[in-house]
Amino acid sequence: MKSESENILKGIGAAPGIAISQAFIYKKEKEEITNESITDIDEALENLDVALEKSKKELRKIFSLAVDKLGEKRAAIFDAQIMILDDPILVSTLQNRIKNEMRIPEYIVNDEISKYTDLMNLSHEPYMKERSHDIEDIKNRIVRNLKKKKWKSKITSDVVVVTSTVSPSDTVLFSRVNVKGYVTDFGGLTSHAAIVARSLNIPAVVGLHDASNRIKEGDLLIIDGFKGEVFVNPDEKQLHYYQKKISQLQKQDTELNKLRELPAKTLDGKEIQLFANLELIDEIELITRNGAKGIGLVRTEQLFEEYEAFPDEEEQYKVYKTIAERIYPETVIIRTFDIGGDKVLPVDLKEPNPFLGWRGIRLLLDSPQLFKSQIRAILRASSHKNLKLMLPMITSISEIKKSKEIINECKEELKKEDFAFDKHMGVGIMVEVPSAAVLIRDFAEEVDFVSIGTNDLIQYILAVDRGNEIVSSLYQEFHPAVVRTLHHIISESKNAGTMVSMCGEMAADPFAVPLLVGLGLDSLSVSASAIPLIKKIIRNLTYKELQSLATECLAFKTEKEINNRMRRFFNEKEKDHIKNLY
Repeated sequence: MKSESENILKGIGAAPGIAISQAFIYKKEKEEITNESITDIDEALENLDVALEKSKKELRKIFSLAVDKLGEKRAAIFDAQIMILDDPILVSTLQNRIKNEMRIPEYIVNDEISKYTDLMNLSHEPYMKERSHDIEDIKNRIVRNLKKKKWKSKITSDVVVVTSTVSPSDTVLFSRVNVKGYVTDFGGLTSHAAIVARSLNIPAVVGLHDASNRIKEGDLLIIDGFKGEVFVNPDEKQLHYYQKKISQLQKQDTELNKLRELPAKTLDGKEIQLFANLELIDEIELITRNGAKGIGLVRTEQLFEEYEAFPDEEEQYKVYKTIAERIYPETVIIRTFDIGGDKVLPVDLKEPNPFLGWRGIRLLLDSPQLFKSQIRAILRASSHKNLKLMLPMITSISEIKKSKEIINECKEELKKEDFAFDKHMGVGIMVEVPSAAVLIRDFAEEVDFVSIGTNDLIQYILAVDRGNEIVSSLYQEFHPAVVRTLHHIISESKNAGTMVSMCGEMAADPFAVPLLVGLGLDSLSVSASAIPLIKKIIRNLTYKELQSLATECLAFKTEKEINNRMRRFFNEKEKDHIKNLY
């Protein structure tokens, strides 16, 4: 491979997959906005009404296409945009400004809506900054329709779209011409464009800063959505490597389908339980199809992300009951709302450092009615006895005890109200912060199970914000401190007789799985799509050799040593068809 400085651009892998195709530089025509005065107010108001109606009509068409492509839940992105166009406060503000200021409608629309996008861009929350692109998309649509211009695209099939930002509507419209991938200067994992790209199974690398300037029209590109890398005009060696990799992935999909009913058992008989993470109800079908043992993490804050307000007890109960029944008789672990940091629901949280602020269990214990409504909903949905409850961001024993008191209060209330529920429903915690890792033996004795959340745990151990592109290279899952901490959590939890699992991104990393199993993990919870590959890896190895690998890695003092040892391990396994999966 060439060095990164020559032809490899590094960004964020927002949607997995590999694509090789020519670049199409997509630059939205910037509408020139002038501050002209008007003489006919009625005509200007009529033009605004026509532009708003036309914009809604366009979005309804996109919504219909999105329902077919993505399903109703994710298509709700566009329904939300239509609702903004119907907002009476926004519309009346635009109308009043046109009357009072007597300026052309496109100037008023641009100036008024830009106030909202500017405020959102000032937010410390990546979520809010990324949502500003959706509002910007609405503004540009109205302005274009005021100028009576049509959306034009010279895009052809089988290209990689290279642009500054991609709106959700762009992503859906592009899907009609078989776009092979997306490369953007801005955006992150939680942008709607990234979500849509993942849903459509289109590789995407975002956050490259200046890709649209460095890549020229027609350049041959390789997109690696797994690693977040883009190769510009690759040499023969790079091209051959990725062509071979694509062929292997296609062959692998066929082979992995055959493993659905087989256990994730090592060659010497050690079985690992593979669970799936769930963010959307729509994922249940894929979870069952890929042979998951159940759901190891329901991200409830993601389930209800598109809601305008916190769902009440009854709304939550219906959702949890649906999940429990569709997964039965397998187990479902529901994590209570983990809000704050990079996770947002419709609640006003303004903090200078949200990752170290009012989030997770802290927010829930300070909001007892919110917490109790969720606990009651989960308990009511537990009548099939296949639900467990998990608490996020636990840092102290007192938080566990206080949470258990509230759970018991809810049980007593439901008993008096004559609701059926699982009186012995398991309660567990997420291990995501150093204090929980250090005191894991004490914590484990208080609960029925623990689950390691590596996403937060690694960033807190290494003091690295995983969403910060400047220091992202310091976020190392194979850092010796991380590996030794994981070993401590696993061994101490087992010594306490408590089940231990892992549900962070590290669990879904095929390169890390042998080490995790060797460290003693008996259970992994990953995205449903990752289950077949992880099962394939486990079934081609022996537990004895993985324990030996883990012992070696625990003795190393640098991330580089551990990384090199893992690479040697896979090189040694080439004959077993393991290496070729990477």
